[in-house]
Amino acid sequence: MLLAQISDLHIKRPGALAYRRVDTSAYLQRCVARLNAMEPRPDAVVVTGDLVDLGSLVEYEALKRLLAPLTMPVYLLVGNHDDRAALREVFDGHAYLRGEGEFVQYAVDVGALRLIALDSQTPRQSGGQLCDARLAWLEAQLTACAGKPVVVALHHPPFVCGIGHMDRQRLEPESARRLAEVIGRFPNVERVICGHVHRPIFTRFAGTVASAVPAPAHQVALDLRPNAPSAFRLEPPAFAVHQYAADTGVVTHHAYVDEGEGPYPFYETDGTLID
Repeated sequence: MLLAQISDLHIKRPGALAYRRVDTSAYLQRCVARLNAMEPRPDAVVVTGDLVDLGSLVEYEALKRLLAPLTMPVYLLVGNHDDRAALREVFDGHAYLRGEGEFVQYAVDVGALRLIALDSQTPRQSGGQLCDARLAWLEAQLTACAGKPVVVALHHPPFVCGIGHMDRQRLEPESARRLAEVIGRFPNVERVICGHVHRPIFTRFAGTVASAVPAPAHQVALDLRPNAPSAFRLEPPAFAVHQYAADTGVVTHHAYVDEGEGPYPFYETDGTLID
């Protein structure tokens, strides 16, 4: 079973560039083509927030057109750049988006995995939080699927990554602490996955592994100086593929949107290593 994860699409209105430089729509178009061409093909795609840049209806309409060619189910989360009402209006055919009142939260099966999507958005704020209602909902969902392998997804990282300007807008510390308390009670949580930081990051969290992914367009600059400026780079666009099997659990791969040269063989036809 393969669950692909993309994040931080930042789709603009048609013809507009993010930060006057990045054609996020063109980047996403290439990413969608890459996902469709994979063999084996992912069973589903989860998009961990910042679907669009300004939360407008016209941006969500553009996103809907760009995602339409995907040949597998796609599950959308909200990030700090998103607007819940506009997302629900445009993606009205996605019934899972309407299930939890104010918050865009849901739980779906992807093969043998249970995907639980949490809404960490604080409207008009860059950082995120999880209130009592959202944490109680998560605990109820985890209780209902005890013993089943689970991936919990949210937009904001519940951990410190060392990139100062991103750590200042992560999931706020008390929410992260309470999230860890809930997750820690359920050893069947295979992964906590997030976006927001536009980089591949892994860390231990609440007895499991938490990870973030790079974006299909621009990446946050890897600068671990304490006072590093907020900046991005046009590094190779990428995404994650979470592979699940009952005997191994979840194994995560990072894949690049643009395939490099190859594949080239390691061995001669007679079985000897190429020298």
